[in-house]
Order: sequence, then structure tokens, then C-alpha cells
Amino acid sequence: MRTYRELFRTPEFTPLFLTSAGQVAAQTVSGLALGTLIYTATGSPLLSALAMFGPSFAHVAGAMLLLSAADRLPPRATMTGLALAFAAGTALLAVPGLPVWAVFAVVLALGLVASLGGGVRYGLLDEILPKEGYLLGRSVLNMSVGGMQICGFAAGGLLVTVLSPRGTLLAGAGLYLAAAAVARFGLSRRPPRAAGRPSVADTWRINVRLWSSTPRRYVYLALWLPNGLIVGCESLFVPYAPEHAGLLFALAALGMLAGDTLAGRFLPHRWRRRLGPPLLLLLAAPYLVFALSPGPAVAAVAVVIASAGYAASLVLQERLVALTPADVRGQALGLHSSGMMTMQGVSAALAGAVAQYTSPATAMAVMAVASIAVTLILAPGLRHRPAEPDALPEAAREPVRGAVTE
Repeated sequence: MRTYRELFRTPEFTPLFLTSAGQVAAQTVSGLALGTLIYTATGSPLLSALAMFGPSFAHVAGAMLLLSAADRLPPRATMTGLALAFAAGTALLAVPGLPVWAVFAVVLALGLVASLGGGVRYGLLDEILPKEGYLLGRSVLNMSVGGMQICGFAAGGLLVTVLSPRGTLLAGAGLYLAAAAVARFGLSRRPPRAAGRPSVADTWRINVRLWSSTPRRYVYLALWLPNGLIVGCESLFVPYAPEHAGLLFALAALGMLAGDTLAGRFLPHRWRRRLGPPLLLLLAAPYLVFALSPGPAVAAVAVVIASAGYAASLVLQERLVALTPADVRGQALGLHSSGMMTMQGVSAALAGAVAQYTSPATAMAVMAVASIAVTLILAPGLRHRPAEPDALPEAAREPVRGAVTE
């Protein structure tokens, strides 16, 4: 499968694409509105960053407690239910007079619910598409993230001005409802990928098995840490340039869209194996210019160039799928998604704290240096070795006893 036409002709890919795109648009619009609302109310860069990226903290709890459900719940019902939960939570955030502590309680609850989303979505993608089509399908979903973020941040900036932040949150809730409708009526009913009931014990057991492989461990760390630190830079766009924050977010999405298009459609497999660390360095290096507190034009160029480096996640996910057995891929991809979101929340908090005591520009440069250092440390473990099989070791190919029933 090499063309977009073949991809969208595959049954169920289009409704999955539309559901994902609708949720990203809703998250983008409501996140910008909430960040603006909190920054206006408190004047705090830290609280503003946490309002936008705080749900990521709850993903770590979901990764430890809930992820076995990603392979053990019906995908259509789960995706529909998650979208409805986000619609209700986002509407609640729009209630006038809601205390700041209550806002963060809702934000963290939504993050816990969202920890299932990545595993269910990408596990379903793996079922819908043939093996050779996964990378192209994943790149298109990433492209939809970029496209929807461009539209969402642009529209969100306009809606915040026209409707107010609370009105924009209600618009985001409406988008979540639309995504729920597409999932319910566009996807087919499918059984869970694995038998048995979800449990905390099984979640832990499978996570330990996934983490036990050294090649997978390096892939997970590379998926979580370098780009999480750069999301910390992005979390400071609002305090760095309040009047241009929507534009900077949209340009970041544009750069990500360009990088994912190139990696997913045009790069041959032999190149992709080697491009993980260089793309991670590209993701961080342009943010070093923020040490000079550049104006909007230079900042915009740096953000676009850097964001093309997010394509590193795409090529690393391809390797993760190759290293993971099919019956736990939902949890494996969910662990990637939850770890990534958790690190984004941690990095947003760290960046906000540094900005609180220095400045947003200084904090962005510090996060970029940290991202480059982490990438250089991980790079030796990410080198592809010809003798290394793109599969689990023999012991890890066995079903996870007590977790997956044949």
C-alpha cells in the first residue's frame, strides 16, 4: 500500500480518520481557550502551561492502571464513549465561576480517561490496515493532527476573540460530540483484540514484558523524552507572545504536517531506520534561537523548521510495531501514547517553572538544550543493527500468561 487513494479505499479507514481529526480539532480549540482563560485569570505562565498540557500528567496513572483495556474492550464503543466523556468534561470547564482548582481537577480526570485513547485508536488502525499499510496510515493520522491543529489554533484564536474563551470551550465540546457520532455510525462493531477482563495486574504484567526488551526500551525513551521537552517549549507560546500564540501553534502544526508527509510517503524504509536521532536533533536545535528573544518573524521560522522533526515519532513507532506481537500492540501503542503525553505534561510544568523564575524565552532555550542532550545520550541505542531481528525475542513472543487468552 503506497498511495493515499488505496489507503482511503480501505474499509473503515475514513471514519477512523474523521473521528481522530475531529477529536484533535476539539482538543486544539478547547486547549487554547483554556490556556488563555487561565493566563488571563492568574497571569501565571506555569498555570497557563499546565491548563493546556496538564491532562498529560494523568496519563501515567492510566498507563499503570487501565492500559490492558486497550486490547480488551470493543474499539467502536470505547472510541465513542471517550469522545462523549470529553464533550461533557469540556462543557463543564466552560461553567462561569468554576474555581481554578476545580478546573485542574476536571483537566486531570479527562487526562486519565484519555490514556486509553491512543491504544484503542492505533490498535484499531493496525487491524484495519495490512502490515505494509500501517506506516502510511499512521502518517496520514499524524498529518490530520497537523492539519487540524493549524485550523484549530487559527479558528481557536478567532473564536476566543469573538466568543470569549468560555464560548470557545463550548464549541470544542460540540466538536467532540461530532467525533462521537462519526465513531458510532462510521465504524464497524468489532470484538476486542484479546480475551479476558481488563485488570490492573494484567496492565502491569504486560507493561513489564514490553519494557523488558532493550531495543524497545530505547525506542520508548526516544518517543517520550526529546519531543516531550520540546512540547515544553510550545507550552510557553502564550506567555512568550500572547498576541501571536495562535499563529505559533499553527506554524508548529504546519511544520509537523510537512515532516510527517515526507517521512510517511516518500522516505524509503532503509532511510527511515537511520533518521530517528537526526530528526530529534532537528526538532530541538532551532529553539536555541529563543535564547536571543527573537521577534515574531524569526520565532515563526524556527518553529516551522523545528516541528518537521516530529517525524521522528513516526519512524520510531514503525520500529515499535515491528518489535511487538500483534495481541498486545494496542497496549504497546497505548504505553507509547501515555508515556509521551505524561512527558509533555512534565515538560510543560518544568518549562513553566523555569519561565516563572527567568523568562519564557530563556526557558524555551533551556528545554531545547535538554532535548539535544537526551537525544545524544539515546542515539547509540537507537542504531539499527543488521543482525537485530525486527521482532520480539523468542521468550517475549509467547502469550502473556494471565493477560491474553488465545
